[in-house]
Amino acid sequence: MKYHGKVGYAVSQEIRPGVWSDEFTERSYFGDVTPVSMRWEGSGGVNDNITVRNTISVIADAFAYENFSLIKYVEWMGVKWKVSQVEVQRPRLILTLGGEWNGEQN
Repeated sequence: MKYHGKVGYAVSQEIRPGVWSDEFTERSYFGDVTPVSMRWEGSGGVNDNITVRNTISVIADAFAYENFSLIKYVEWMGVKWKVSQVEVQRPRLILTLGGEWNGEQN
């Protein structure tokens, strides 16, 4: 399955001397998705959490290589998913997805 979507990065910015904050930026990439697989996890609440077990292999640019440790989420199928692992395999980055991203975003 082909992929085209956004990858979210949390880049630390100094907002005033000595005070830092994460600024989120998104960049678009092309790549491939492994076969779709989902798992439901009990959350102790009314609804279970959904976790995907996919990897997205994106064609990386210079920004991606320099900032791969700052990747927080990937937008795929209309949802932003947490990135739980990043593997560098030039010219690609292999992004392992986890649960739904609930953090800050653009």
